[in-house]
Amino acid sequence: MPGKEDGLLSRPAPLVKGELTLGTAGRFWDWIGPPPGRDALFDDSLTILSSLLAGTAVVAGAATFLPHFDWTFVAWVLAPLAWIYLLTLRGLRAYPHDRFGPANVVTAFRAALVCLVAATFFRFQGLAHEQAMLWCLVATVVVTLALDGVDGYLARRFRQESAFGARFDMEVDAFFILILSGAALFLHKAGPWVLLIGLMRYGFVAAGWFVPRLNGPLFPSLRRKAVCVLQIACLCAILMPIVAPPLSSAIAAAALGGLVYSFAVDIRFLLSWTTTG
Repeated sequence: MPGKEDGLLSRPAPLVKGELTLGTAGRFWDWIGPPPGRDALFDDSLTILSSLLAGTAVVAGAATFLPHFDWTFVAWVLAPLAWIYLLTLRGLRAYPHDRFGPANVVTAFRAALVCLVAATFFRFQGLAHEQAMLWCLVATVVVTLALDGVDGYLARRFRQESAFGARFDMEVDAFFILILSGAALFLHKAGPWVLLIGLMRYGFVAAGWFVPRLNGPLFPSLRRKAVCVLQIACLCAILMPIVAPPLSSAIAAAALGGLVYSFAVDIRFLLSWTTTG
């Protein structure tokens, strides 16, 4: 797992107390605005992300005509998605290509699906008793997981691989796993410990603030990718209406065990490498 890098997790400069609204807006635009000499990239990315945000708003708005949904559902979908897209625009400063690219479009679309799934899980009253809706959500999770392999293929196909794209994909995956682990708890598929599956990645990032050696680089790893897919697949499986405790708890425990092992391997490497290197 990578540490805190420039890009998606960068933080804005603090605003000066008493600044005028116009000044605040200016500083905010400087934070997310186009990188120097990269106006075409920024305009292309802003158009794509704005279109995806608008399309997601239409889908979320249409859902309010169904039972159990209201307009707060739209806010729950758009608020996190808008924040993800703002951080994505900020991260373009580390992006080497001239266009946002099809791979990043797929990742951004996956982020929209994740936000729709999250809002449905936590805003749909009585979801545990609505099997049809649960199966629809499981199907959406499967589609989102399947698309996880498409963005990497497109990046290689169009020769647009980048650290930014890999980081964007990883952060969407981490957020997705956090949402699914929260849903597992919400639906009583496992105990509160299931949240560790979603929180471990963010705990690792936070630990890097106190143990700088954890911010060191990690080599690409098939094991790390396989464990990520395993987490999503296991959480998707236990969310199916036909899977109940204690089976769902056992599946979640297996997923957590694999994740702990993967993190242990990476942490050991980082600590030993930075000590000997």
